[in-house]
Formats: sequence, C-alpha cells, structure tokens
Amino acid sequence: MISRLTRRTLLASAACAVVAAAAPAAAWAQAGTAAWPTRPVKLIVGFPGGSSPDLVARTLAEPLARMLGQPVVVENRVGAGGNIGAEAVAHATDDHTLGLMINGNMTIAKLINPKATYDPLKDLQPVSLVATAPLALAASANAPGATAAEFFAAARASGDRWSYGSPGIGTVAHIGMELLKARSGIAPLHIPYPGNPQVINGIIGEQIQLALLPPAMAAAQARAGKLRVIGVTSINRSSLVPEYPSLTEAGIANYQMEIWNAVAAPRSMPQPLVQRLSALLSEIARSPDVRAKLFAQGWQVAGTSSEGLANRIRTDAQVMGEIIRSQKITAQ
Repeated sequence: MISRLTRRTLLASAACAVVAAAAPAAAWAQAGTAAWPTRPVKLIVGFPGGSSPDLVARTLAEPLARMLGQPVVVENRVGAGGNIGAEAVAHATDDHTLGLMINGNMTIAKLINPKATYDPLKDLQPVSLVATAPLALAASANAPGATAAEFFAAARASGDRWSYGSPGIGTVAHIGMELLKARSGIAPLHIPYPGNPQVINGIIGEQIQLALLPPAMAAAQARAGKLRVIGVTSINRSSLVPEYPSLTEAGIANYQMEIWNAVAAPRSMPQPLVQRLSALLSEIARSPDVRAKLFAQGWQVAGTSSEGLANRIRTDAQVMGEIIRSQKITAQ
C-alpha cells in the first residue's frame, strides 16, 4: 500500500506538473501581449474626415498611442455607409488593424445586403462600445400640434401624405423610423438622402415632414428656429439635450433607438490582444478629458468590455433585424 506521505508527495508532484505545463502558455500570452504592437496601429474609419466617427476615432487615437507606445494612424476608407472600411478591417490579418464603426457596420450589414463580402457577426471581433446617443425626432418649424401628442395625432391623420428623410437605406435613422412607425401608428413614406445635411435642408424647405437626426445636430437647428425637436428616442431624457422630452414621455411605449460608435478587430486577432485593447479603450473613454471631448461632440461615454459590446450587438441585431425582415428592406 502507498503511505499517506507517499500519496501526498505524488499529488504534490502532479500538481506541480500541471502548473509547469500551463506556465509556458500563460507566459507566452503575457509576453506576446506585452510585446505588441511592434509597429504603428491602423484605425480604419469608413467615413470622411470631419464626420462624427472620424472625430471619435481621432479623439481616441492620441491617448491610445501613448498607452501602446506606437503611433495610432487614423485611415479613412469611405463608402457604402461605412461598410467599405468595415470590410477592410474584417479581412485584415496583420494584428495591427482596428476599426471605428457605427451600429449598422457591426449588426445589420449582411441583412441589408446579402452580397456584402463580410459578415459582421462572424468576421468582426467586438473590442469596446465607445459612445452612444439617442436620435432626435425633428420636424418642420411649422409642424402642427402644440405638444408631442398633438403632433403624433396629426401625423397619424396624414398617413402616407407625409414623408420622412434619412441619410440612406439601412441606416439607423431609416430603421429607427420604421420601428417608430410600427410603435406609433404613423405612416410617412421614406425618402433617402446622401447625408444628414441634406435631410435637414429637406425639413427646413418642407419637402419632408420629419426625420431622426443626431441630437446635437437637431438641437443646433432647433435653437436657431429652423426646425422643431419633438422628442428623443430614449426611455428617459438625455443629458445631451435635456431640454427635450423622450418619446416615451410623448406616449410612445416600448420604443428606444440609439446610434453608437465602437471599436472592432478582425476575428483573427488573438484574444489576449483584444482583451488588452478593450481594457485600454474603456479606460481612455472614461477619462475626464476624453469624456468631455466626446460629450462636446454629442456622445455619452460607454467604454464597455468586449463582452458588453457583444451583448449590445446581439440585442440591436435582433431588434433591427425584425424590422428589416418585416418591411423587406434591402440595399438598392
């Protein structure tokens, strides 16, 4: 029989062997993460310089470069509502390419366009949800109804004689308005525009009656008396534009829609690098200086983990996917 002392010795030896076997892998992961990056990191943005995603990317790039010890170069790959940039990130294999993306690039791109050469749910790896904002329901300065409830009553009565604008088919403003139609009983027709400045001109000129716009953009025009903000697409009032009610206050139940910016990596990027980047970006986004800059740009800081962004992607993809399928929305 094996003595108690011998048994304890064998168990201890086995435990040491397990630790010894695991140690090289752990050491390799730590060493690999510590050694990365070995050259400049590319942060791809699918929108032009001066756009909201571009400004967010450049706000993050400088502090991230300081933390990584390598330059972070913002590169604009413009087109297809940000999907050209997202595609470039999805197909990158150098472990030094990231992307700053909006909702649609990471959720519904494949639903809107089955021919898309990347699948955001399979080819992109969530890193961090950086910032969010509700949209503002904007209307003509001469829109009927003294209150939001009266405005919606007039909109319901007008049916498809009213129209709404968006910066393109499949954008959050488009999907969000289709969801609002389902929740509120209004029925305006969709008119896509090249971008939000053209949408605003359409409202001011009364070619269209309403639209969902970024809150800072809508509020600036409303303060100038050029259009009217009916409410924001959040459950509660937003700290970005606290002077305007939520659409929940206006009587639209079970309705919430946000725009957001997030950082993603190619699916091929090793998980230790993704987790390191997630922690750094969360720290950066929540720092007082960056938080203030993002707020001034019209964003509320999120700064989530990669898991937090993954959860948000799943939720948004489900909600927007249901609208896309029910309304048979496709890229044209």
